[in-house]
Amino acid sequence: MRKLVVIGSINMDVVSTVGQFPRPGETIHSRGTSFFPGGKGANQAVAAASAGADCAMVGAVGLDPFGKTLVASLEERGVGVTSVLSKTGTSGMAIITVNEEGENYIVLSEGANGQLTEEDVAAVVKWDGVYAVLLQNEIPWQTTQYVIQSANKAGVRVWLNPAPAREVPHDVLPLIDTLIVNETEAEVVSGLKVEDAATADAAAASIIGRGTSNVIITLGEQGCFYGNAKGERFTVPAFRVTPVDTTAAGDTFIGAYAAACTEGQETEEALQFATAAAALTVTRPGAQASIPSKEEIMAFINK
Repeated sequence: MRKLVVIGSINMDVVSTVGQFPRPGETIHSRGTSFFPGGKGANQAVAAASAGADCAMVGAVGLDPFGKTLVASLEERGVGVTSVLSKTGTSGMAIITVNEEGENYIVLSEGANGQLTEEDVAAVVKWDGVYAVLLQNEIPWQTTQYVIQSANKAGVRVWLNPAPAREVPHDVLPLIDTLIVNETEAEVVSGLKVEDAATADAAAASIIGRGTSNVIITLGEQGCFYGNAKGERFTVPAFRVTPVDTTAAGDTFIGAYAAACTEGQETEEALQFATAAAALTVTRPGAQASIPSKEEIMAFINK
């Protein structure tokens, strides 16, 4: 099996559920607070491993009590953790509020994630045998840019999910094999508003025109849009489910897509697989706890 490396954030998600979000200055009662291992990098790694990928995680946790719990959670889900480093200070945290419709607000505290350096990555990552590297925007951009350049030189595919949203330098876009974004992120990168498949097509064409080979834009209930430098364009519809918590939906989609690709699935089939994985995730609470296995995804598709 081809190997996938995920380099990114590892967080503890502190999740409070509420009836409705508070207005500015308003104090409301939570219906309960829970702790879930999360972080975009870790979530995507768990999603990939759960979906069948040979996946290793590169990241950092703090020396606080959360650190060991976060590493153990990754290992329990089949993710390689030998390149997860310990840093002085606290682990990354996400303070998440979820309303009764399943929508969420998230505030990030980067903690150890902000201490992951180029030197850390260079010391632990060897590109031999790696098919692709998956990146996000929850570690320092300088470190992410180093990984993009290093992987590109080694002939390893770079898959980037620039979330939280930020512009991607024009000289970096040609080094990216696949850019995976939602509507907001697509607008930030392309400069074009994305609302549906037609506007997603225009945004993808703009990004591809600057050198990126493949662009995937997720469109929520409208599914996702795919375009590449060869001129292929198509959409994959979403599965209809009743959402409980949307926290890890995007990360699950990305991790499942990465797993399907490393197993050799064709792009459209891989996107259908990823869409099904994301649909299952939103029917369950939590981040990593909500991520389905390959068997669950296949059963959902066949059903």
